[in-house]
Amino acid sequence: MSGEAVKEQRISGILLHVTSLPSYGGIGDFGPAAYAFVDFLVAAKQHLWQVLPLSPTGYGSSPYSAISAFAGNPLLISLERLVADGWLTQDRIAGLPGHDGAADFGAAYEKKLPLIEEAAANFLDRAPDDARARYQSFAHENSTWLADYAMFSVLRRQFEYKSWNEWPTDLALRQDAAMAAALEQYAREIAVEQVVQFFFNEQWCQLRGYCAERAIRILGDVAIFVSYDSSDVWTNPDIFELDKEGKPIRVSGVPPDYFSETGQRWGNPLYRWKLLEKRGFDWWVARIRRSLTLYDMIRLDHFRGFEAFWSIPAEEATAVNGVWVKAPGHALFNRLREVFGQLPFIAEDLGLITPEVDELRLHFQMPGMRVMQFGFSDRGGHLHLPQSFVPNTVVYTGTHDNNTTLGWWNDDIGDYERTNVQTYLQPIHHNGEVVWAMMRGAARSVASICIFPLQDLLHLGSEARMNTPAAIDGNWAWRYGPNALHPDFATQLAALMEMTDRDGYVPPEVANSPVIPLAVSPAEQPDSI
Repeated sequence: MSGEAVKEQRISGILLHVTSLPSYGGIGDFGPAAYAFVDFLVAAKQHLWQVLPLSPTGYGSSPYSAISAFAGNPLLISLERLVADGWLTQDRIAGLPGHDGAADFGAAYEKKLPLIEEAAANFLDRAPDDARARYQSFAHENSTWLADYAMFSVLRRQFEYKSWNEWPTDLALRQDAAMAAALEQYAREIAVEQVVQFFFNEQWCQLRGYCAERAIRILGDVAIFVSYDSSDVWTNPDIFELDKEGKPIRVSGVPPDYFSETGQRWGNPLYRWKLLEKRGFDWWVARIRRSLTLYDMIRLDHFRGFEAFWSIPAEEATAVNGVWVKAPGHALFNRLREVFGQLPFIAEDLGLITPEVDELRLHFQMPGMRVMQFGFSDRGGHLHLPQSFVPNTVVYTGTHDNNTTLGWWNDDIGDYERTNVQTYLQPIHHNGEVVWAMMRGAARSVASICIFPLQDLLHLGSEARMNTPAAIDGNWAWRYGPNALHPDFATQLAALMEMTDRDGYVPPEVANSPVIPLAVSPAEQPDSI
């Protein structure tokens, strides 16, 4: 094995999507509530803030159903900060939904988004030279995607949010004359969309800088596939498995398993991996480059798809008749390592994981994920319990796709799992004890990174669940209340961090590095590295 193992650095963090902050305007954003949350992380001796994808969302407001893999969600822009920067007046933002209650995406689109666009128009009309220079620098640095995304967003609105393949054919297929005419006709609207992305970028980078000053890293999320109705597919149809009319030939999903007799048909178009490989994976290089301007570390969702993916004929209604197709994972990550050096990736390796998937992850020294809620079933779940961990692991009590730990204990499991929890952790005399028992178990493990959903720290039940996979309604809307982050929670979590050596000491050479290195166990690395 070449190279030396990185000295173990034990850290902990909180999983909280930005939309779950109690921000003004009805949806969490980059405003004062975000900075207050960072201060809470510091008090609790946390060094990671994990967020879900920050992309602009499409149907269902799911961060995993985005209309761009590169752009930022405009709804995350803080109106208060736009006022402070002089692009809106205070009276313009009065009367919007407040800080309490679930995220109201509909109200945010209807009432907040027009104000953000108004601010962008004001910027175009009267921005001083220094602000305009920053905008021009941003536009230049993101020229590979920004103009196309802005055009896509404007046309999508003009055609009543229909999928791009339902637009007039000349625009759907990006014919030169039609594109030139649209560029001229919608020049002002396109410019506004680009400034909105500039606002997103400035506010997020300011917040990320506030985190970095406090030795808090941002763990972001990159989904392997992109939505069909996205600027990515509209702009780059050649790298996806589409026919001459732009319709998918084969789509993504997972095969039938214990949980579903028909599998899951996700419907994302599949990549033309051979073409991408010939091109040096240029689109993926651009995507990761953009992601690394937003995040310090990246969770790769559905990591097993980089080794092999389930390919379903597009005409099939279910995932039953799909087949496994090999993906060039080694070639892709070798290319990314050539371009970026150390790969700050975490592999979401949940589900059906083969030895080949494990080998790919270990070859590139990526930590895998373990979820303690999965450890008490009768379906081989013990790999999710601490005795099975190696240091190069990220352990969760639960993820955004799980119920909260209290909700799981009260509503989801039966006597068999409850008995196993009692046996493994300690006698649990009342429901609330299970949450801290699980958190202590995760924190005491050898896993280098330990992450808790904020709902667990706050001891919330099923009402605070973020996402129920396959559920049509009720997802992504949870927000915590303005007074929920009581100092006692931070004090209690900080004490646990001290006792489990996750107490926040970060050596200067680590604090000043681009990412916090993860522990790499020599024993788990293949000799070929």
